[in-house]
Amino acid sequence: MSYSQFSDPRGPWAFNLVRVDLRRANIEVRSARAFDQLKGRERVTDMVRRVNTTGGRVLAAVNADFFNLESGENENNQVIAGEWWKGLKVTDSPYDTYDNAHVQFGIDAARRPLIDRFILDGKAWDRGVMTPIITVNFNPSGKPEGTALYTWRFGAATPRDTARRTAEAPLIAAGKRGDTLLFVRRGAVSPSSGSSIPDGGAVLAAYGSGLRADEVQKMVDGDTVKVLLATLPRIPRGAAPVMIIGGWPRILRDGENVAYESATMEGTLSRNAEARHPRTAVGFSRDSSTLFLLTVDGRSENSGGMTLVELASVMRELGASQAMNFDGGGSTTMVVEGKVVNHPSDKEGERAVGNALLVVEH
Repeated sequence: MSYSQFSDPRGPWAFNLVRVDLRRANIEVRSARAFDQLKGRERVTDMVRRVNTTGGRVLAAVNADFFNLESGENENNQVIAGEWWKGLKVTDSPYDTYDNAHVQFGIDAARRPLIDRFILDGKAWDRGVMTPIITVNFNPSGKPEGTALYTWRFGAATPRDTARRTAEAPLIAAGKRGDTLLFVRRGAVSPSSGSSIPDGGAVLAAYGSGLRADEVQKMVDGDTVKVLLATLPRIPRGAAPVMIIGGWPRILRDGENVAYESATMEGTLSRNAEARHPRTAVGFSRDSSTLFLLTVDGRSENSGGMTLVELASVMRELGASQAMNFDGGGSTTMVVEGKVVNHPSDKEGERAVGNALLVVEH
């Protein structure tokens, strides 16, 4: 890994750049959630400190996905160490101009980097009947029907939903076969929401008056329920995602600056995309061998921040072929060897965020 600072008087702009050789077997790119929980906010330096005490040495880290300022919950899909913490069809964001799936950064089982607008492709099978899973650890509210899988990461119980008919089936974890999770049905299917989630297990919840509630209601105690959580589009070579972390929007595709298309493709707001703000970006080279983490400071005399189009141009000049934007503004933070190396724009300094992307040496 290499780290450098550089500036450009045209902005003026102050940059911090980390380059990572992804071919090194002792280097891992992973994500971390605040307090290792689905919700909450924590400073990137504190996430780094916690990981340093549990194995591995964090060489560098940056803030990542957009998040709810009150709850700290991230807006996009999140997969950590192969486990789905949150899965969605449509990004959980109140700020885009239309509902859609935002871009995400991932790593597959072969350690290859990925950037795409992944959506959850979830399915549950019981006695030959397939039930689609629309969300993981998120209530698909506001729709006539839907099916959610709530794992133990969600908390002690499923959320209350009194607006629709509900059927909730508790599942006990029984292992894994390839990329398929195995569960055993245990206990009665509840006709109401708010069911207890078994330790280490899950609850399959169906909402609405359609067939899905009937399918879940018919799952018999003792049945083996198979669950597949995958992505669309599929990851090349049939690989499973080891990590997925979100952002908004994509800015480089095959070396082309696509930030110009962000309002049309991902519903970005002009006051974010087309104004100059502090920025955090991630990208990788054409041959997928080099990862780039970049921050540009903003809202100061020394650095005025960038538009997304300007950010894409810099990432391409640095050698990235694929790149996307992470949360910026006061969230923009880069940590190298445990210390903040950029200048966060909040008066209070480093902001507590929802999650972070880490480069770990083993």
